[in-house]
Amino acid sequence: MNRAIFYFFSILAILTIAGCFNGNKDNVMAFTPPDKANVTGEDYIFQPPDDVTVIATGIPELEGVGTSLGQTQPIRPDGVISFQRVGEIQIAGKTPRQVAAMIAERLSSLYKITGDNPIEVRPVNKSKFYYMVGMVQQPGAKVFTGRETTLSAIAKAVPNIPMAWEEVIQVIRPGANYGDKSVILELDYKKMTEQGDMTCNVLLREGDVIYVPPTLFASIGMTFQEILGPVLQGGSAVNMIATP
Repeated sequence: MNRAIFYFFSILAILTIAGCFNGNKDNVMAFTPPDKANVTGEDYIFQPPDDVTVIATGIPELEGVGTSLGQTQPIRPDGVISFQRVGEIQIAGKTPRQVAAMIAERLSSLYKITGDNPIEVRPVNKSKFYYMVGMVQQPGAKVFTGRETTLSAIAKAVPNIPMAWEEVIQVIRPGANYGDKSVILELDYKKMTEQGDMTCNVLLREGDVIYVPPTLFASIGMTFQEILGPVLQGGSAVNMIATP
């Protein structure tokens, strides 16, 4: 009887918690629609361990080998890259245009550098991510490109049907500064895919977390498994010991 009462209150707690989402559809105003943002490489901020490709025609130190274009290397943990005759350059926290200007200045005493953008710097992101958690087949940290939307991110992660509660998926955007309150957007992925409702199909930002919660029945099933699993395993162990 005591065990039955415990199970009853466990299920009641699950149902209560499952309904306590902090998402608010009005929070969509804190996100950017895909057609309202012009994301360019010049906005990118370098951080380790990003890769950096530097291209400059006619400058041997920066020419590629074979069919490769330019010189590519990872940013060291101290935020530095280095090239022959260019030396070490601290690039962490800087944009591609700023890095190109620094390299051009270093080389100006060795080569005649002309044109508006004689040196091209291309970033390869290895430091910025968004995160997929919950009832999806492909959870984890995902490389951020600046063009992921809620729809594309969830579709790529593949919700675990029928375990995923598609109608109340949460997009959690942490505060910009320590102690700032997070913004939580609740969206209905089922409406997106079945009715074409793109109201909450917004651009993600670096660090965003998408949580796909379990359905009520999935939550109950997982809780029963957690509660009964040790009991059943213990009973099997006793039976094995008692068997002659």
